[in-house]
Amino acid sequence: MAVINTQLLTKGLRSEFFDRLENTTTYYQDLATRIASTSDRETYRWLGTVPQIREWGTGRLTQGLRTESYTVENQKYEATIEVDRDEIADDQTGQIRLRVAELAERAATHKDYLIAQLLINGATGGYTSYDGATFFADAHSSGSSGNQDNDLTSSATNTSDPTTTEFKTALKKAIAAMLAFKDDQGQPMLINASGLACVVPPTMYFTALEAVNAAMITSTTNVLQGAARVISLPWLSTATTWYLLKMDAVVRPFIFQDREAIEFGALAEGSEEAFKREKFLYGVRARYCVTYGYWQYAVRMVFTS
Repeated sequence: MAVINTQLLTKGLRSEFFDRLENTTTYYQDLATRIASTSDRETYRWLGTVPQIREWGTGRLTQGLRTESYTVENQKYEATIEVDRDEIADDQTGQIRLRVAELAERAATHKDYLIAQLLINGATGGYTSYDGATFFADAHSSGSSGNQDNDLTSSATNTSDPTTTEFKTALKKAIAAMLAFKDDQGQPMLINASGLACVVPPTMYFTALEAVNAAMITSTTNVLQGAARVISLPWLSTATTWYLLKMDAVVRPFIFQDREAIEFGALAEGSEEAFKREKFLYGVRARYCVTYGYWQYAVRMVFTS
């Protein structure tokens, strides 16, 4: 990670920040494809354009980029904490280290938070995929794909607390749908059902774990044992909704557009801020964006009665 070397960093806090940053569990690197950004925005015209391999015949048949385009602007993010100089003088550095460690955790999990927001709003107007439809929609269409649906429902007696059997049924339905999705060439997107993840709200975590890990469910062999990984994102608050995502494709359901890495800076000992206001400032800054990748590698499942 990049560090702003102002020579004003309180001793020990920099290493505390980066140690915690590197050791915080995050999921964005599994759910998103990283794209290095070199400008304030990037335009994606290559999504869904790879042709099927064909016989040579009379020679090469070139496939250009589609007219669909998808422009994503990088965003600047920051978080800053203020510490009174007297807290340093009174040897309260232990408490300050805790605040810096929490700042590191917030910085590390921010991309996970952004992915959660994209999932939550994926069926809302304005949250569109590269084909112009909302990311979760029942009428995705591009080129020769035909109409396709990645916004599904499955029945449950208690929609906020589905049984393991009901979750298993929904998972089978979601995998079957994903296996059938096609690209703009009319070719299957999903070659195999590997690298799948059930991304669920905390209330559904243990039900999902049992559905994908149990050898037997209601005295029946569980054919979905080991079929997916279970990830719980704490920002998913709708108890009736979960998501099936593919994590091992070249282009994943999300794109992490990486422009400037997280920086940790300070105005502390000897700074003008410390002299005038007797306040030390510690903050983070970064530029990036998390956006939608292939909708074909994402299914929203809503339990209905």
